Amino acid sequence: MREGVAGGVSPGEARVLAAIDEAETVRLLAELVRTPSVTGTDAESELQHRCGRLLAEAGMDVDVWKLDLDALRADPGFPGTEAPRTEGYGVAAVTGGEGEPALVLQGHVDVVPTGDLAKWEGGDPFGARITGDVLHGRGACDMKAGLAANLAVAAAVHRSGVRLARPLAVHCVVSEEDGGLGAFATLARGHRGEAAVITEPTGGTVITATAGALTFRVEVAGRAAHGATRYEGVNALEAFWPVLTALRRLEADRNRDPDPIFAGNPLPYPIEVGTVRAGDWASSVPDLLVAEGRLGVRLDEDPAEARLALEEAVAGIDDPWLRAHPPVVTWPGGRFASGRVPAGHELPAQVAAAVADVTGARPAETAAPYGSDLRLYAAGGVPTLHYGPGDVRLAHAPRERVGLRELRDVTRVLALLAVRRCGVRG
Repeated sequence: MREGVAGGVSPGEARVLAAIDEAETVRLLAELVRTPSVTGTDAESELQHRCGRLLAEAGMDVDVWKLDLDALRADPGFPGTEAPRTEGYGVAAVTGGEGEPALVLQGHVDVVPTGDLAKWEGGDPFGARITGDVLHGRGACDMKAGLAANLAVAAAVHRSGVRLARPLAVHCVVSEEDGGLGAFATLARGHRGEAAVITEPTGGTVITATAGALTFRVEVAGRAAHGATRYEGVNALEAFWPVLTALRRLEADRNRDPDPIFAGNPLPYPIEVGTVRAGDWASSVPDLLVAEGRLGVRLDEDPAEARLALEEAVAGIDDPWLRAHPPVVTWPGGRFASGRVPAGHELPAQVAAAVADVTGARPAETAAPYGSDLRLYAAGGVPTLHYGPGDVRLAHAPRERVGLRELRDVTRVLALLAVRRCGVRG
């Protein structure tokens, strides 16, 4: 902790900082990573129950409930999902104190699939391997390091004996990776706060706005024929090429003159095709191609306008075959709108001050090009930002890892922020 900060460190802040057990936090992170909580799996539910027990041990009043999936899917605001799911659990906890929680620390327990196991050094994505000051594994930065920091702050407040004047809340959610069902269910149950920090990996910056993302599907027709007489058919793969070209043109158009908060980001609103399926026999001309991808939603843009822009770009392709056989665009999966902290809100400055007190340097403020739970909390009237350990460029890849020094610093920042926002009784 840097000495000589304005006003010094209050006795309550000092007690909570002293109660952080750094070795315990690292052990907790390793335990979290070793639980293979891929979105929609039983391990995701297992980890939610583990988080609930840890928060209860930290003296918090804990609400653990089974999600009513049918009711949530029928809600007009349902954020969509992509992974198969038969169950899900919510976990929300609050400390003692008067009134609404002054701060919510939120993190998701689910992780994306591992991909090719051969590409993971050591072959075990869930081994929580530590080399030097770095912990490796699926979910290490996205976002179990942030989850561990949240849990460590709750434990430190309890261990310190400090009684907060206003409640601190911790929300652990499922299904962030495929749409935000867990956050949506938590807010629908009435768990809110005056402000929230989602501890997604931010690489030392404070992220006060996030773009959105929509999953699209494009079906392109071809005409089947025997491969030996392919001139009698139309290959759906070749028919798709003008569609991909049109999507790249649309991407360029939508990224002209982005919001200044994205300064330094070469592509705030990417459009990418992630899967392509065509054909069912090696010696046949494929008569159908199905492509799925993600469309970036611009800050403050109605997702319906973003959908219309892509649909019009595909419908306007000047190609004889596609004019006669128009591609079909649909919108399955997750639906992420954009979101941002209201202009002039105190939360970014409060987080920046705590970062400066711990690290000696004020963090940059920026925006992220991906969708997150931020937009759900913001839409629910809870000013929310991202600040957490790790680099998002390492997420969703076999090189995923997090620095343990960064985990330590973020935990201390969040502890300071919690005490400052919630205050100390007496």
